[in-house]
Amino acid sequence: MVPKTKKIWMDGKFVDWEAAQVHVLSHTLHYGVGVFEGIRCYRTHDGGSAIFRLKEHVDRLFASAHIVLLKIPFSRKEICQAIRQTLTTNDLTEGYIRPIVFIGEGDMGLFVKTNPIRVAVAAWSWGAYLGEEGIKKGIRAKVSSFSRHHVNAAMTKGKISGYYVNSVLAKWEVKKAGYDEAVMLDTEGYVAEASGENIFIVRNGILQTSTLTSILPGITRDSVLNIARKLDIPVKEARFSRDEMYTADEMFLTGTAAEITPVREVDDRRVGTGKPGPITQKIQEAFFDIVRGKNALFAHWLDVLK
Repeated sequence: MVPKTKKIWMDGKFVDWEAAQVHVLSHTLHYGVGVFEGIRCYRTHDGGSAIFRLKEHVDRLFASAHIVLLKIPFSRKEICQAIRQTLTTNDLTEGYIRPIVFIGEGDMGLFVKTNPIRVAVAAWSWGAYLGEEGIKKGIRAKVSSFSRHHVNAAMTKGKISGYYVNSVLAKWEVKKAGYDEAVMLDTEGYVAEASGENIFIVRNGILQTSTLTSILPGITRDSVLNIARKLDIPVKEARFSRDEMYTADEMFLTGTAAEITPVREVDDRRVGTGKPGPITQKIQEAFFDIVRGKNALFAHWLDVLK
């Protein structure tokens, strides 16, 4: 259950948690045309707090809205400030932040012109999405029978509410079978992404991730690529097949919620030694140092709360 906080920012003002309600005839509830982001704020090593890559997340929110023809009635600057204020208003020194843009009540049907475009920002305390044990020891994944979206059937570069039905079905399928996370293939059978994360494998010392052809351009994914290059780890963005996961030396998932989560097993096949490998551990350590403000080289990624 999401831990209750005091206030949620809605349409330019703060309302009590219980008052953050929407009408049952809100258009997005019926048709799924809405966009959202997942952002994290971390406690830094000096006792402060910083939002990780706030600008990039807000830029992607606006890009997603543009893709589905939603005009956000606030500027990027106003949304950034709303996110900061949502944390401070709720006395959160770290946590998960969820901005969402959706179409409100009014007309129904697939084509509506006058319904209000509504915006909300909520924040709450949230630990490791795939579990603290998963962060430390790795998780078990399974290839889902559900394919990832085709690029001409869904706009895969947007973080669009309705598209996540695909992820929900894949997640339910593998969880009911006893696994932690779903791996999803694209419509040509290559590894795309997990239900809510990007995928990396390591083979012969080279870090590889799927190309952006049919996947969401993850901000944590981009962070890992930058970190790896600074650590002189060879990187490659190229498609790979499911059996290349089976024979990889290491594998991990990346995402705002999942952070850097190792994968120890896929489809009942052990990945590498069945434990987080040296490159995974090196990147994981570097990532958590960065978000905690311990690496000046990446200080520009942190939006420090005043």
